[in-house]
Amino acid sequence: MSQSSDPLLLSNQRERSIWAALFAAQAAIAVAAGAFGAHALQSMLDVKALGWWQTGSQYLMYHALSGLIVSTVLLSLSSRKYILCLFFIGNILFAGSLYVMALTGYRFLGAITPLGGLCYMLAWCFLVYRLWCLGRGQ
Repeated sequence: MSQSSDPLLLSNQRERSIWAALFAAQAAIAVAAGAFGAHALQSMLDVKALGWWQTGSQYLMYHALSGLIVSTVLLSLSSRKYILCLFFIGNILFAGSLYVMALTGYRFLGAITPLGGLCYMLAWCFLVYRLWCLGRGQ
């Protein structure tokens, strides 16, 4: 698929800026959530729930930064919107389910967490594939 016919191509600066702003907001949420967990929640949650909270905060930050990089640096990657969507949805499903599970104890939400992880893995695999193709001139 050529860049001009890709319906998901980030074709303008405004769209790139929106994606970057969304991922920057997720990074800010990760920092705030991490601090909230380390200070306010420490006396309220058990060790397991605090671990879920910390894992959610870490993965949210990792993938928010990844989304920022893909949206701002990899300008020539024609299919990056797929990758950005997968990172964004993965953040909501993975970190979101862990946050809610930690606060409520609703362990059934643990079934949602792997769906977020799957989104992360698909995004990374798609990024590897597209970079490989780019490196080979395809």
